[in-house]
Amino acid sequence: MRKRLLGRTGVLVTEFALGTMTFGQEAGEQAAGQILDQYVESGGNLIDTADVYPPVGPKGTSEEIIGRWLKRNPAKRDTIVLATKCRGRMDDSGNSEGLSRRWIIRACEMSLRRLQTDCIDLYQAHQWDPATPIEETLGAFDILVRSGKVRYIGVSNFTGWQLERTVLTARHMGVSAPVSLQPQYNMLAREIEWEIVPVCVEEGLGILPWGPLAQGWLSGKYTREAAPSGATRLGEDPNRGLEAYDRRNVERTWRVVDAVQAVASELGVPPARVALRWLADRPAVAAPLLGARTADQLRDNLMAAEITLSDEQSLRLDEESAPATPDYPYRLLAESTAERRKLTW
Repeated sequence: MRKRLLGRTGVLVTEFALGTMTFGQEAGEQAAGQILDQYVESGGNLIDTADVYPPVGPKGTSEEIIGRWLKRNPAKRDTIVLATKCRGRMDDSGNSEGLSRRWIIRACEMSLRRLQTDCIDLYQAHQWDPATPIEETLGAFDILVRSGKVRYIGVSNFTGWQLERTVLTARHMGVSAPVSLQPQYNMLAREIEWEIVPVCVEEGLGILPWGPLAQGWLSGKYTREAAPSGATRLGEDPNRGLEAYDRRNVERTWRVVDAVQAVASELGVPPARVALRWLADRPAVAAPLLGARTADQLRDNLMAAEITLSDEQSLRLDEESAPATPDYPYRLLAESTAERRKLTW
């Protein structure tokens, strides 16, 4: 896999990262170990987790599984960019969540123990915390960076104004600023392009998209004719979160899926590789996060690194997946500034 800089840092990451939310739930310890082996053997170097993973089951299990794998493979630690997150609720004690100084430092110490390492390369705020001033949050992250427990900080699931405020506040305080953003981003979820992607481009943040296959919708395994069944995410739970069948079973979805499948047929590859290649080539994207239940599934998706989309194919996918633009303020601003924008091209 090719490598790219993570935002404006000097750190190189492979163009596809490994997301480990499945570890401890959909992928048991043995399967998780095989997935980690497959990823590293394929040349991958960015492994992402969070203290609250897996979503169902004992929290921290994903970090613990990675920690035991690192202990068995100590020589691989220096080759890996290890990322985790804090913010989510770990228990019902009242202070075991959020982005306060007290909890960030405590959460980091616990993640270090579970991961069996002395440093987290990329420590991320999993969401904005409306109960904590961003100045306190950034100060706590900076303490961790200065102590050597964290190398870089990032954020996940921030809105445009939250992201820009965070960057500008860090700059004003003279403390460590985020180098990356981890948002949902795929051909069925492109709304971050209205404001969030421009912030990342302007401020030099690397984007680490989660849900690059729209939770399986872009892999071609779902059809118009029947709701999913069997051992798939939606087969086991049709009402599952953002990817719920009734929520995404709309004409735009099938138009995008058809376009992906058409390009896949032209290239002679599975649709998932086309969707992943398209996303990896988007502005500011550093590395889409690949989640997998098995090593074979991961191996197949990693082969997206071997294909190239033509300009015509990329444009076709862009046009077919373009989301409807809200009238205000986005459509109004786009139309009223069109002539001025041409002057900058």
